[in-house]
Amino acid sequence: MEAYSENKMGTAPMLPLLLSMGLPAMCSMLVQAFYNVVDSYFVAKLGLNALTAVSLAFPVQNLMIAVAVGTGVGINSLISRRLGEGRHEEANQAATHGLLLGLISGLAVALCGVIGTDLFFKAFTDIPEVHQMGCDYVYVVTIFSFGMFMQVNMEKTLQSTGNMIIPMFSQLIGAIINIVLDPIMIFGLLGFPAMGVKGAAVATVTGQIIGMLFVVIVGLVCDHAVNISLRGFRWNGRIVRDIYAVGFPSIIMQSIGSAMVMGMNAILTGLNDAAVAVFGIYFKLQSFVFMPVFGMTQGMMPIIGYNYGARNKHRMMSALKIGSIIALVIMAAGTVLFRLAPEALLAIFDADAAMLEVGVPALSTISLCFVPAALGIAFSTLFQAVGMGAKSLFISLLRQLILILPMAYFLSKLGISAVWYAFPLAETISFIASLLIFVSLYRKHIKNLTPLTGGNLSGEGGALN
Repeated sequence: MEAYSENKMGTAPMLPLLLSMGLPAMCSMLVQAFYNVVDSYFVAKLGLNALTAVSLAFPVQNLMIAVAVGTGVGINSLISRRLGEGRHEEANQAATHGLLLGLISGLAVALCGVIGTDLFFKAFTDIPEVHQMGCDYVYVVTIFSFGMFMQVNMEKTLQSTGNMIIPMFSQLIGAIINIVLDPIMIFGLLGFPAMGVKGAAVATVTGQIIGMLFVVIVGLVCDHAVNISLRGFRWNGRIVRDIYAVGFPSIIMQSIGSAMVMGMNAILTGLNDAAVAVFGIYFKLQSFVFMPVFGMTQGMMPIIGYNYGARNKHRMMSALKIGSIIALVIMAAGTVLFRLAPEALLAIFDADAAMLEVGVPALSTISLCFVPAALGIAFSTLFQAVGMGAKSLFISLLRQLILILPMAYFLSKLGISAVWYAFPLAETISFIASLLIFVSLYRKHIKNLTPLTGGNLSGEGGALN
């Protein structure tokens, strides 16, 4: 099994390899996007205060997800590079540290949730019902967050070896359980008590914990290219540093999305009340376009990282090229859908006339950013895969804070319709910046790579020209 996993990323034909590793992640990402819509659908039936409480909790959840995914990206990048370099014991140590970091992260977030939740909601609302429901929700998702952290870290560990199927099943199990339990826990079906907003949180953490148990058991019991073992384990600060050299910039990248949303909401609130709701709807809809691309890049990252470790320039560039083409096709299809059928998309959320008036031009305009975003995401994935997470962080800051918010503010002076052009403008400029960084990186670190000799580390046979 170990030889097959290593050989697959080093020698398998690139297009089938990318599809075999990307499609499972794309499938699970789409289920996650569907869950986000369903979850909001059920909570909204409890009333405006319930939806407001969960919306206020969004930055907290987003920060938790940022820490989990960012740490997982660092684990993925480090393990795949060590496997490519043939340093298998260091890969094993990184995997073991990754699982323990998931537990430590969960305990730290639980402590922060107990201490800070009440103060957080007091800062954002003076409505007692919203405050209480928000606290109920956040207490549950923070105290039981260990499931999410350990699940994500174990999934990223397996993905780094080329195994995308088990992580896909783990995410599917968690999301499906969440979707099924949502109405049961929220409304009190099948003999369960009606827990309202707290029920949505219970459904969420139950799915995460069961998904975690599945992926951890499979990861520990079955044979993989890396082995996790606490026997003789010694904490190694250098490994943790190497994980967070890529992971910390990724955490910041994931977190700044919350800052961008809050900034855009502040700008839109002064223009049109319906615009805030439209922007929220856009974020749920765009996940069906962006999530498959992120799924493809999840499959692409360990391939690039492995072949960078093996110094195989040809396969690195082949993975980047084919992955970029697939991302472009997905984003182009999304652009066509958003521009041809914005009314139908908004109708899913029972948009009234005021929302349609703002939403139709909004979806049509923002979707122009999809194509340049596809290429920017592909380049950022390469930066992370080769251990240069700071470059990805810079591009994300450029896209989501440095450019988009000032642009949106100044364009707001021209009216609500002009604000949406901040998205394609920011993505286009960011793509140009990422291209320039890639050219410099290629000349300095990739251009003169020659494959390592020996065994599975040398093969170029199978690469797609």
